[in-house]
Amino acid sequence: MGTSQANTKAKVAVTQLEPEWLDLEASVQKTCKYIEEAAKNGAKLVTFAEVFIPGYPAWIWSRLMDPSLSTQYIKNSLVVESPEMRTIQDCAAKNGIVVSLGFSENDHNSLYIAQAIIDSDGKILMKRRKVKPTHMERTIFGDASGDSLNNVASTGMGRRVGTLACWEHCQPLLKYHTLHQREEIHCAAWPPLVSHQGGPDLWSLSKEGCQALSQVYAIESQAFVLHCTTVITEKGIGKMSTENGLLMKTPGGGASVIIGCDGRVMSEPLGPAEEGIIYAELDFDAAVFAKSFLDVAGHYSRPDLMWLGVDTRRKKLIVDTPGPQAEGDVVEAA
Repeated sequence: MGTSQANTKAKVAVTQLEPEWLDLEASVQKTCKYIEEAAKNGAKLVTFAEVFIPGYPAWIWSRLMDPSLSTQYIKNSLVVESPEMRTIQDCAAKNGIVVSLGFSENDHNSLYIAQAIIDSDGKILMKRRKVKPTHMERTIFGDASGDSLNNVASTGMGRRVGTLACWEHCQPLLKYHTLHQREEIHCAAWPPLVSHQGGPDLWSLSKEGCQALSQVYAIESQAFVLHCTTVITEKGIGKMSTENGLLMKTPGGGASVIIGCDGRVMSEPLGPAEEGIIYAELDFDAAVFAKSFLDVAGHYSRPDLMWLGVDTRRKKLIVDTPGPQAEGDVVEAA
């Protein structure tokens, strides 16, 4: 289906903030503060980074287990059906802005890396979980089910918005399923990211490597990509004792950018330890032009040769399966 929107341009906002580490109430207050600020500055959409509420559990890259922090993290993660989430929904509605929210979802004290798209009227249009947590994240977070593959929604700003988290941008099949849903704006949620220092650690984990993944996604999808990261300062390092860890051991990590539908960077960066919001005006006619060259879910595809099979059902833990009928239960027909 083609587009017929009258407004070909829209202003968007990408946050670069330090979370209120392991503090749900303060996290909700800070989220609402920046929703209001983005709306006041004319943005139609604002996006928050991976598990912005209540912050990324950085200690997992420092030690195998921390019972105290893990317990605190669970207790301060966000329940979807909760007063805290309703506060954020009400804030979005009050300010007439679409919100892409990254959070740690608490589902009966099991945790999931989650993202939600909240519409400008406050309704949750889409809530998903990261399909497979990355490496040490699996010590804290569980896997998603098939329903999390449906990760794009039509919004009140008249545009289709989708989300993926962090290294999900390395998953070719997941990416193809996402862009096949015809998103126009893609919210890429990331933790703090720092520049590679030339050592044996993975370049693909660095600020440069992760931004490259978001830029490639823009090229592949012809969507504008809102590449959103958080900041960690001495406050977070001290809270989680990560000073001797593999990642998130020094202040910084802010690397938020806005990427055009052909992969170019459209925004000027903030400092790596600087909090703020990055803005850009998106011109959707540029995406129409880009698709005239490249549309991998349309004219530049070969479904007669290659196709993707998916199962988008939510898997249930308990399924009622009728057993063999007992002899006494048989009722003969008259």
